[in-house]
Amino acid sequence: MFFKAKISILLFLMLSSFAFAIPRIEKNALIDLYHNTNGENWTNSWDLSKPVSKWSGIVIENNRVVSITLFNNNLSGNIPLTIGDFENLTVLNLALNFIEGEIPDTLFKLENLTVLRLGKNKLEGSFPVDIIKLRKLEILDFFGNKFYGVLPSELGFIKTLKVISLSDNSLTGKIPTSIGNLVFLERLELSNNKLNGAIPAVISEIKSLKTFTIADNSFSDSFPKSILKLPNLAVLQIQQNNFDAFFMQELLLEENTLAIFDFDNEKKENFKELYFNNQIRTAQTKFEDNE
Repeated sequence: MFFKAKISILLFLMLSSFAFAIPRIEKNALIDLYHNTNGENWTNSWDLSKPVSKWSGIVIENNRVVSITLFNNNLSGNIPLTIGDFENLTVLNLALNFIEGEIPDTLFKLENLTVLRLGKNKLEGSFPVDIIKLRKLEILDFFGNKFYGVLPSELGFIKTLKVISLSDNSLTGKIPTSIGNLVFLERLELSNNKLNGAIPAVISEIKSLKTFTIADNSFSDSFPKSILKLPNLAVLQIQQNNFDAFFMQELLLEENTLAIFDFDNEKKENFKELYFNNQIRTAQTKFEDNE
């Protein structure tokens, strides 16, 4: 009896040790991420001698890494090429760190990704057209980096998008009309870039839109009144553009139901002060994924 009990305990311990075993390729990719971003200096670092299941910010399901959340963790350096080795990854949250360089092309192999948060880093390069490969993406956060170039029309083909947060970059060109295809979009944040042209009226077809911020750009012509009629719109920031001043005054008189309606007026508060201090601004958005 004692011998059988001992065997049972041994089998239990052996099975437990493999309960959260992940493929070697995924473990190596995590180790690459650790070394490439100076893991020894992270706020919550990893003990590489312990099982991966014990590493902070890593979620494993069915022996696969499904979530990497290292938000506000003092990461620096670059994202490794092996970031594309997580076939089952749904969440990649590296926001509020000091990561530099360009996004590696391999990241766009993560076809199951629903959350991509790289906001408030030092990333650079042209806006990646390959974002279209992330067909399940719901949250796209590149806020506060150094991305430049135009917004590709392909962005409007990711039908699952709910959040596009691209403020505080150096993006140029116009808002693609394909944005109107995003029927689930709740937040479109493009402030403090170098965007220009007219605002596409098709944005008024996004009935789910709650936040629309385009302040500090070079947009011109008249702002589409139809956007003001969106049923869920609560936050609208359009100041510091080249809209017609009389038209903007008319809009202000007509619209007073929005939580925030900022436009070019010397009586308004400074935009950047509003942007960083108000709890509904991007800078104060809760980046963690607690689900």
